[in-house]
Amino acid sequence: MLRLWRREAASLPLPEKFSTVLNDLLDRIESSALFSGESCSFSQEGLFDNLQLWADKARAQLN
Repeated sequence: MLRLWRREAASLPLPEKFSTVLNDLLDRIESSALFSGESCSFSQEGLFDNLQLWADKARAQLN
């Protein structure tokens, strides 16, 4: 799923900072998969909230 996000997002006409932030989020989500639930290093809920925020801002930028 993360590979698909990376590939599809790369084709969007967004400023480079969007790619940087998305790749950071996806890296952190990928790393959080090693833990079950919440850990002191990763809040999966927080990561998904930030991913939703990224998607909302990307949608606004594209419109």
